[in-house]
Amino acid sequence: MEWILSNGEIVKEQDLEISKEDRGYQFGDGIYEVIRVYEGDLFTATEHIDRFYASAEKIRITVPYTKDVFHKMLHDLVELNQIDNGQVYVQITRGAAPRNHQFPENAEPVVVGYTKSVERPVEFLENGVKALLVEDVRWLRCDIKSLNLLGNVMAKQQAYEEGYFEAILHRGDTVTEGSSSNMYGIKDGVLYTHPATNLILNGITRRVIFELCDELGIDVIETAFTKQQALEMDEFFMSSTTSEVMPVIEISGQKIADGSPGELTRKLQKAFEARIKLGVIS
Repeated sequence: MEWILSNGEIVKEQDLEISKEDRGYQFGDGIYEVIRVYEGDLFTATEHIDRFYASAEKIRITVPYTKDVFHKMLHDLVELNQIDNGQVYVQITRGAAPRNHQFPENAEPVVVGYTKSVERPVEFLENGVKALLVEDVRWLRCDIKSLNLLGNVMAKQQAYEEGYFEAILHRGDTVTEGSSSNMYGIKDGVLYTHPATNLILNGITRRVIFELCDELGIDVIETAFTKQQALEMDEFFMSSTTSEVMPVIEISGQKIADGSPGELTRKLQKAFEARIKLGVIS
């Protein structure tokens, strides 16, 4: 029997009750996080939890627990469900109230979390993936990890139907990020990626990659680049909690360089794997 987190308590999944008027269900009025688990350890949990609280604050929802208590609840959930390699999904909504667009006065936030076993995508990490350029039609607060993911879902579905692993979003000619990832190009040994503005989510894996670049002596320039510049990169890769450092070898039918994962991408992959092991040991 799987255990889930429900409003501060860990209960059996069959005991979960969600109101038909929960604002997450009716409005997407909430935020979420996904935290990777390696060998039973919550990887970069502090950073994910900090972002969870920051996103909640941006949409004026108060998380009803301290960060330490919240962290322990997620750890206990992983332990109870005996997750070795996998992930924790957790969300908070504004709560249940008669349907009305403005904030309800007396609704209490609803927190739900659950775990899932997921192995590392080793084959994709080794061989690389293909991505499709798709127009970015999302709202302008992509820095908030909100439940409003319809634009992301439609882009991902388009990529899937055309045989691609991921959608690379662009506003006009400017590349922003992926439908569920951050995007990076490498040219002449320099890593380029869109700055952490309201147009992208500042990924936790993205932040780890910046630290690794500093350790490896790879220059990072946070600047927007165009679709054409993306196609002309020496290397290209994407990152996310579940995809880690994922080589992109083809974009919209055009190979990137020789169509194989690049040297610096490989170095970052190895450094990221070392960071995972360090996190497990610590």
